[in-house]
Amino acid sequence: MTAAPLLEVEDLGISFRTDRGDIDVVSGVSFTVAAGARLGVVGESGAGKSTLGRAVLGLLPDTATVTARSFAFGGENLQAMTMQRRHDLRGRRMSLILQDPKHALNPVMTVGAQIAEVLRHHEGLSAAQCRDRGIALLASVRIADPERVWQAHAHTLSGGLAQRAMIAMMLAPGPDLLIADEATSALDVMARERVLAVLDEQQRARGMAVMVISHDLGLVARFCDSVLVMRDGRAVEIVAAESLRRGEAAAPYTRHLLDLARAVDSELGAS
Repeated sequence: MTAAPLLEVEDLGISFRTDRGDIDVVSGVSFTVAAGARLGVVGESGAGKSTLGRAVLGLLPDTATVTARSFAFGGENLQAMTMQRRHDLRGRRMSLILQDPKHALNPVMTVGAQIAEVLRHHEGLSAAQCRDRGIALLASVRIADPERVWQAHAHTLSGGLAQRAMIAMMLAPGPDLLIADEATSALDVMARERVLAVLDEQQRARGMAVMVISHDLGLVARFCDSVLVMRDGRAVEIVAAESLRRGEAAAPYTRHLLDLARAVDSELGAS
């Protein structure tokens, strides 16, 4: 008997109320994410991919309306959940890594204080236990001096180091699904590779599912198992990442993105 998917989305629609009427930003999107799978969501700016991720997490504003034939996580109907249940689910079983950690992390709290807050809330640990566990988490994401980073504020860290600290914080409750929303786009090439290596290690070690939201088709093709290609709020196709790595895609738009990715790689190689 085939196990139910961790995340099941069928015919998802998202619209926003405005003074000029409702605006549809996502229409008819369907996909599933199995436990331990890696799904990439890729498209140009305005494709609706970040809105899709926030709908899964329950982070859309009150002006948003979400409809779906099926919208479930771990067998629970996301649309029928209370706000408290959504909050509990988001905190423990779903986590989000944002694009710019220096803005996403609290600027007036140390990294350690923020990780400890997560561990106290979800695990009920003492201050000493939070410190030991948090420093171990920082070390697990390839931070060479975790004690220093534990005591640091985000603005004193490099972009790549701050992003790895945020990954450690998001991993603290042991989520089943980690959503990375343009998590490497603000980083230089070397920092991006380090962050991807950390995500790769942690996903394999923990067996969690990962959704990588990005405009970079080459990146998601390297990291993910399958890729949902979006354009203007709609799903263009879902294609195996292996096919993309071979330069194969059915939809003309996906082939266009592949051509753009090759052009960027050529420019980087020439520089």
